[in-house]
Amino acid sequence: QVQLVESGGGLVQAGGSLRLSCAASGIMFRFNTMGWYRQAPGNQRELVAGITSGGSTNYADSVKGRFTISRDNAKNTVYLQMNSLKPEDTAVYYCKAERVGWGYNYWGQGTQVTVSS
Repeated sequence: QVQLVESGGGLVQAGGSLRLSCAASGIMFRFNTMGWYRQAPGNQRELVAGITSGGSTNYADSVKGRFTISRDNAKNTVYLQMNSLKPEDTAVYYCKAERVGWGYNYWGQGTQVTVSS
């Protein structure tokens, strides 16, 4: 059974930091591309950051220079370090796992991030 469990969300003031974690089980983690997505009320879910099995990263323009995605294959965990948070970063953040060419993707349950002004 595949599980992606996010943690680390919460309430923070603008300018503050949070680190999200996503612990994966039931998949060959090191072969998966991992991504962090977010969805604010009334908005579509959007990609925030991604990291391939080889460690290549990509970021949404809105978070470049503020957020950093990383992974620890020994712990089957992907992280999202979020600095200089803004009220517009407020959303539910989701973790996603996918393996290129294998035709699947899995989502976590989400963790709420709220940034107050």
